[in-house]
Amino acid sequence: MEAGLLFSGGKDSALAAILLARDYGVELNTCVFDPDRKILAVEAAAAVLDLPFRMRVLGIDLLEEAVDLLLSRGYPNDAISMVHRAAVETLAGEYTVVGDGTRRDDRVPRIDRSDVQRLETTTGCSYIRPLLGYGRSEVERLAGRLLLVQYGEAESVGSGDYEQEIRRAIRARGIDPALYFPPRHQQSLVVGRKDTQMFGE
Repeated sequence: MEAGLLFSGGKDSALAAILLARDYGVELNTCVFDPDRKILAVEAAAAVLDLPFRMRVLGIDLLEEAVDLLLSRGYPNDAISMVHRAAVETLAGEYTVVGDGTRRDDRVPRIDRSDVQRLETTTGCSYIRPLLGYGRSEVERLAGRLLLVQYGEAESVGSGDYEQEIRRAIRARGIDPALYFPPRHQQSLVVGRKDTQMFGE
């Protein structure tokens, strides 16, 4: 059975892919707003995992809606969660199993239990979060064991998360996105896989 996983190219979604691939045929899906966006680093991260990769376009209208919501709230959490829900719903229209790399301690993106139940009831898909039982320290330990990871700020590291395009859209309105996003927030990008196996020595 195929599972569609939301994939940013970062360590969390990469670890989710590794775990999910034990039981499903995993396809990695990166959602963007702009159909012309180049995500070569994300494609390279997918190649590291040796899993099929697809870029999906959510559209500029959703981007503008996300920016409007962010500016009205004064912080990015609700806007990013809204986009994440839309991305999950996009995959739910195609896959029986949909997953992402959200962890136990993540505040953003977050999908409420009621939204998960509605999604599964209306689409018939199963929504799976392989890292839901893992805290940050354990994710870091596993990533250090299995993956080669590069770290940097959102617009420099080249990952496929929603934040980069949202920041650019805010800047295009003549507003400094640094007013709304936490300073020195580090993103991750998988650049290699270590010569080890998930189980055993």
